[in-house]
Amino acid sequence: MQRSAALTGFGWGRRGNAPLPDDPRGWLRAQLAAPDAAIFSGLGDSADGLVALRRQRRDRMPGDPLVKPLFAAEVAAQLDALLLTEQPFRERLAWFWCNHFTVSMRQGGTRAVAGPYMREAIRPNVTARFSDLLLAVMRHPAMLLYLDNISSIGPNSRAGLRRHRGLNENLARECLELHTVSPLAGYSQADVTSFAAILTGWGVDMKADRPGFVFRPAAHEPGEKTLMGRVFPEGEEGGVQALRFLGTHPATYRHIATRMVGQFVSDTPPPRDVAHVAGVLHDTQGDLGAAAAALVDLPDAGRPGVKFRTPMDFATAAMRALGLGGAPSAPGDPHAPAHILFGGFASLGQPLWTAPLPNGWSDRAADWSAPADLLARADWSYRLAAFAPDADPLDIAHAALGPALRPATIEAIRHAGARRDGLTLLFSSPEFQRR
Repeated sequence: MQRSAALTGFGWGRRGNAPLPDDPRGWLRAQLAAPDAAIFSGLGDSADGLVALRRQRRDRMPGDPLVKPLFAAEVAAQLDALLLTEQPFRERLAWFWCNHFTVSMRQGGTRAVAGPYMREAIRPNVTARFSDLLLAVMRHPAMLLYLDNISSIGPNSRAGLRRHRGLNENLARECLELHTVSPLAGYSQADVTSFAAILTGWGVDMKADRPGFVFRPAAHEPGEKTLMGRVFPEGEEGGVQALRFLGTHPATYRHIATRMVGQFVSDTPPPRDVAHVAGVLHDTQGDLGAAAAALVDLPDAGRPGVKFRTPMDFATAAMRALGLGGAPSAPGDPHAPAHILFGGFASLGQPLWTAPLPNGWSDRAADWSAPADLLARADWSYRLAAFAPDADPLDIAHAALGPALRPATIEAIRHAGARRDGLTLLFSSPEFQRR
């Protein structure tokens, strides 16, 4: 594996002239063995966000005046971490799993808890067992709000009989289809309905002093339920058992192995690579750290230029190449590095935590490489170059791309009319579009 490829294929691109790892694979594995080095001081938890949301709704405040500053602080802290991280592989895995378990601000009042969701459910479990990550996600208020499980009531429960309301199958359906076994497992609509019944009562207590997950027995569908041939007891424990079952299912291991290989190796994941990573997951009871380490050793892992950069990849790589960021970004400063990056995501079509559907953002080249997309990247690159008035385009090009830098791009930069034009040509080059 090339030294620079470890930074581009498994991370977010080289930051300025940061040293390249002497042992790329060892460097990547060390990030998995070490604890998460990201520090998020001064941020509240999901309960703080829910308290703010509750007060806004109670007092009918327009414009999110209490949630907005909490969200701005999350953006500043989490995107600063993305720009500055010295654990880029671990950081990429965190955002990969956040996208796999998408929570979008398009619905459900999740703006108040999208940032805490990333910090509380995703980041601590990046190298844990998949079943632990799954349970953390499914119990988090952000997911319960986003996929409407708070409105799911067992038809034969005390609340269901009194209020004549029934199941909401959104969370159960997406968990089966997207998060765990996938349709290849052959589950039926009856399984979706049964799983939704298993998850009744899983909600969010918005009236508590510190709002968060709650199990409501009065809303839970009574009796045993059968899911994919397995019988689960009633009550909260039945849901926990069902998630453990799904989180360790062979079909789940195959599905998430396909997603991981697709993220780090190729848009068309080689079957042998998928089988290898799925085998590691099976042999380790779903150890995501072991699966990530297995990715590093795949024959095609880190081969430069194979994966097309998504807008998030592209904007982050460009800002890291320029060495932007350092002092903490002020939440209210539109010119702070984190907010430049936040605006870049939106300008390029991938606004932060705002995926249009529960399947998250695509990482396939075909979905991001239309002529209009490339033109938008060139326009944004030109605006970005204004924030690096002293940057030398050729120095940046050699540092960021290493052996992948083409002679044609070097010549184009040399003949650019101005420094800003040179940087725009660099970031618009075919090789910078890929990682």
